Amino acid sequence: MTKYMISFPSGEMEIPEGEFDTVVEESHQVIRDMKAAGVYVFGGGVDESVPPVLVDAQGGVEEGTYPQTSRLEGGYTIIEVPSRDEAVRWASKVAAACRCRQELRAFGYDPES
Repeated sequence: MTKYMISFPSGEMEIPEGEFDTVVEESHQVIRDMKAAGVYVFGGGVDESVPPVLVDAQGGVEEGTYPQTSRLEGGYTIIEVPSRDEAVRWASKVAAACRCRQELRAFGYDPES
């Protein structure tokens, strides 16, 4: 089975006024459904109040990040499913609940992970 990342950047959700609680409940329900189906691995959002750091091989820490990931933000869900079609189906459910399109990426297979 392949692990997939379903994600969206902060600010992409368009929540109509007065529907915040509904969006929260619907998004939580999708996660509950993923767990019940046995496909949920991990999910969460990047804490944008904590600045990123780069850590080197000697344990040194430097504020900042790689230029191409300087805007890593938003919500992420990792699932493990037998097909891309099933991953697309779950991403569609997340898109409906979160009121925005979702990016879907497959992780390469590594038997050690």
